[in-house]
Amino acid sequence: MIKNMLRGAAALSLALTPLALPSSATAAPAAPAEAAVLNLVDAIGQIPLAGESRTGYNRESFRHWNRGLDLTDGCNTRNEVLLAEAIEVPNAAAGCKLSGGLWISYYDGQEVNDAAKLDIDHMVPLAEAWDSGASSWTAGRREAYANDQDAATSLVAVTARSNRSKSDQDPAEWMPPLPDAHCRYVSEWVATKLRWGLAADQAEADALQVYAEGPCETAVVHYTPAP
Repeated sequence: MIKNMLRGAAALSLALTPLALPSSATAAPAAPAEAAVLNLVDAIGQIPLAGESRTGYNRESFRHWNRGLDLTDGCNTRNEVLLAEAIEVPNAAAGCKLSGGLWISYYDGQEVNDAAKLDIDHMVPLAEAWDSGASSWTAGRREAYANDQDAATSLVAVTARSNRSKSDQDPAEWMPPLPDAHCRYVSEWVATKLRWGLAADQAEADALQVYAEGPCETAVVHYTPAP
């Protein structure tokens, strides 16, 4: 339960510290990036603007779900996220077969007691990531993106219905059906874009700005740049 509370709290904030640069060829390796707080308006301003292109996109270019963070637990990334986000933790049998448990899908406020009825949503969908910069990444970096559990905002367990309604749309085209979820959703979207250095097109940036200057004007979010 403590783990789940920490995961939920982390999803509501956004942070940035640039990677340290060595001052000379003999300088020590750069320290890991640290998190710092930005308000939502300033965070949106950090996302570069660029046109989007889906040329060459194939979902299989993003390998998922891999063996997850714990290579000894027998669970893939999908099941590890389900375990981390459960309100009541399910039983995990051999092969990480889950039974029981309880989740709340924050997109629509639905309680779910069957893991099979949940999808693990990529906050920024794989196709949108491709459009926004991931097309130039290595296969390894795309796999890291598709299985990112090091940031609580990157992957989220939600009802299959809400995830499939969202599909590959950005916030200019789709928002969660539950209005109370909008500020969290926008903050998590921005966090993920910044964590992975992804761009936004003008319509997307304009839509985000509407929330930042309106109902979500007091929102703060955090992120740590991906390795």
